[in-house]
Amino acid sequence: MPPVQHIADNMHLYTCNDIDSSIIDAAAHWELRVNKIRRDISVAGSPERCEFRFVIECSDDRLYVLESVTGSDIDQKTRIISVLDFLSRKEMPGINPHLRTKHNVGIVQSDSRFWRMAPFVHGIPLNRSEYLFEAWRGPAMARFLIALGDKSEGISEVIPISRFSITDYIHHLVMQIKKHDPEVLDRITPVIQFLEKRFMKIHDRLPAGFCHGDFHPLNIIWSQDAIQAVIDWEFLGIKPEAYDAANLVGCISSENPHGLLGDLVTGFICHLKAAGIMSDITWEMFVELVIAIRFAWLSEWLRHKDQDMIAQESIYMKLLMNNDTMLKTAWGI
Repeated sequence: MPPVQHIADNMHLYTCNDIDSSIIDAAAHWELRVNKIRRDISVAGSPERCEFRFVIECSDDRLYVLESVTGSDIDQKTRIISVLDFLSRKEMPGINPHLRTKHNVGIVQSDSRFWRMAPFVHGIPLNRSEYLFEAWRGPAMARFLIALGDKSEGISEVIPISRFSITDYIHHLVMQIKKHDPEVLDRITPVIQFLEKRFMKIHDRLPAGFCHGDFHPLNIIWSQDAIQAVIDWEFLGIKPEAYDAANLVGCISSENPHGLLGDLVTGFICHLKAAGIMSDITWEMFVELVIAIRFAWLSEWLRHKDQDMIAQESIYMKLLMNNDTMLKTAWGI
């Protein structure tokens, strides 16, 4: 997203000239000389993952993405750099590791800010009204997750990665909703009761593995017919083995519920099932996991006080809940 004329950060205002100078100084830590700051090029992924970011064109005639990150995020950003390095060494496709300096560090401090850098990956933007019906994307995303399961084996033995509990997350969120948004609680109580029947009791017994944590089409840089790179690894962790698959299905169909039975989703699930990488209990709980993960999205809408999306999310979760059996039959699970 192109920067505005003034950027607010930590209650201070930085002019474009200030930022330009900081960018030039930061790039020098990677021994790169900035020829041009390409404000005409947008960056894929969520702008909320960093303070601000720019595409820079350097004297080697290459493009890079330079990001300013907050000091409180350094531990997680450093972990992401290590994870991408690990996967890159395993020759995992679709990985765009960050650059390290000659001192082998991935995050540098320059001009009172913290920075990380990665090569810029060219891609073709998704057509939001059409991609749901482009069946080839389903198997492409399934192949990425299959490879991720294989290439990430042993990763938690060399990189400290915490285990995430979506049930604990839901319990905490419900307590906050009960306190601050009781009218929302009334809308989602039937969904909570549905999850409590089986999912909450079984969750801790579900096989777990390393997950991207926010895997969906908008966090992918696409070519004309393949995945170029997967980005925005901020929510990586050890999670139920189907977490990424369930998040993907939930995200795709939240834009258009017809996508639940479309060729993209059905092809995605069919490809995963054929690979035999997930247990029977995982597939049995798959729809419930899709619903459970939607609570993370509900939290996002609550944070932004987006009443329309809060209402839409509660309706969507109930739609999934009420069609549980039909979806499992349609998906062959």
